[in-house]
Amino acid sequence: MEILQKPLITEKMSKKSDTLNQYGFVVDKRADKEQIKKSIEETYGVTVEAVNTMRYAGKVKTRNTKAGLIAGKTSSFKKAIISVKKGEQIDFYSNI
Repeated sequence: MEILQKPLITEKMSKKSDTLNQYGFVVDKRADKEQIKKSIEETYGVTVEAVNTMRYAGKVKTRNTKAGLIAGKTSSFKKAIISVKKGEQIDFYSNI
């Protein structure tokens, strides 16, 4: 099970990382806070102070096309907000 799926790089998360030293990740739905903390510390070499998680349910979306009404569903996911020790930071762009 790969716990960290991808980092959340949005305007809101960039602001949080600058002011509050918090970073966002999309994580595996089955992962708990201890597993997420351990994975972040091993991957990025930082000290994690707190982990907050949120579960997002998939939404049903419909759209009108030339062929008629098409219904679909967005996927559900789990988001984790990581608070890192003051003075440390995670650089997502270092290994590009």
